[in-house]
Amino acid sequence: MPNYKLIVSYDGTDFHGWQKQHPPDSEPMRTCQGVLEDTVRRVVREPITILGASRTDAGVHAVGQVAVFSSTRTLPLDRLRIAINGRLPRDMQVRELGLTHASFNPISDALSKGYTYSISFGSPMEHDRPLFDRHLHTWLPVDLDVGLMNEGAQHLVGEFDFASFTRVNHGRKGTVREVYSCVCKETGPHRCAIEVSGNGFLYNMVRVIAGTLVEVGRGQLKPDEIPSIRAACDRSMAGPTLPPEGLCLKWIKYPDVVDL
Repeated sequence: MPNYKLIVSYDGTDFHGWQKQHPPDSEPMRTCQGVLEDTVRRVVREPITILGASRTDAGVHAVGQVAVFSSTRTLPLDRLRIAINGRLPRDMQVRELGLTHASFNPISDALSKGYTYSISFGSPMEHDRPLFDRHLHTWLPVDLDVGLMNEGAQHLVGEFDFASFTRVNHGRKGTVREVYSCVCKETGPHRCAIEVSGNGFLYNMVRVIAGTLVEVGRGQLKPDEIPSIRAACDRSMAGPTLPPEGLCLKWIKYPDVVDL
């Protein structure tokens, strides 16, 4: 039975996150997993289950979400991808589709993930909020020192307990994660992006990292205060959780033996 691996992109604005949700006594919510699963079922004409690598929140986008499903049917890969995309809504697309091993698990087999948090900023007297790409950037009506934000970001690289950078009652067994890189850079006039990669991320972790670095950029924190915030393992010490629209899952890496 073939096992199909997909790389999926979506604009998360009108989705209630990745994971399927069916509240009692109401219609299922519109989720990425639900929409993709229903579409693939119509194409392959049999029940299937989609398993995704990352449970992105409502409003969060993805360029490189990874998902897998099994089918009793062996179909030409190019035609299958075209058929799925032809039935998907305009805010979701399968970028790549291939075969993988039956044992492949997109969650546990992941080696690393990369996220980008995009910000548009500046005094309203000097810079208008984003319009046409407003769903892809968080708008902050303040001036930011991107250089200082990048200095603070370097204190987050390494293996640490990131309890200060996740939601209280996050539901995870442990809060130790390794961040491989964390960079804040200008991407245009009054625009910056925080790029983070690591072996895994806690609930809201990237959005809290972004909120903390924004506090550095607006002068409320110093870059060298980040280590003490990190060491405190206390959510109240870090910055705010920034909105979801600035966050995008960019890529997920796996061992080379995953693809057939």
